Amino acid sequence: MVVEVDGESLTIEDVVRVARQNEQAELAASARKKIHKSRNVVESAISAGKTVYGVNTGFGSLANVSISADDVAKLQVNIIRSHSAGVGPPFSKDVVRAMMLLRANALAKGYSGVRIEIIETLLQMLNRGVIPIVPQQGSVGASGDLAPLAHMVLVMMGEGMAYYGDNKGDGKTALIVAGIDPVTLQAKEGVALINGTQPM
Repeated sequence: MVVEVDGESLTIEDVVRVARQNEQAELAASARKKIHKSRNVVESAISAGKTVYGVNTGFGSLANVSISADDVAKLQVNIIRSHSAGVGPPFSKDVVRAMMLLRANALAKGYSGVRIEIIETLLQMLNRGVIPIVPQQGSVGASGDLAPLAHMVLVMMGEGMAYYGDNKGDGKTALIVAGIDPVTLQAKEGVALINGTQPM
């Protein structure tokens, strides 16, 4: 039975089935409208020239630094690369599978401003056995498990390292073997993907 990801009804049993029994997961039709609506809010704000923290500004002490329209996507890629600084042994595959499902479920609530393709890529990776290699140590913690989630997102971008089938290698090869297109992050999406506590 396929686990439907809608941001509302995921159970512990569902997580166990996906994480440990390799059950398939798919984005529920009911979540799509909410996701589109929240993405439209982000795009409308950018089109209107509004200043939005972490979208067209820097982060933390750089919040007063404006990011040009040409660089908003680069900002999201840079935040992922800069936070992929975990160390130590990797989490087990089932822990990372649970993390991926839980992050997809949180994004499916429609509050994060990401495109549907972002969530679908996470679920495709789960379903086709592309599991990011995520070091156990290095989480910042103040606004989420930034480092572990950044390692997950690296693979979505075709970077980082991953398990795929019985193999272990670079994220780009893993996605190619699985027939998954890497994501090109757009405004807000990098921040939305790593600002969570799923690894906890």
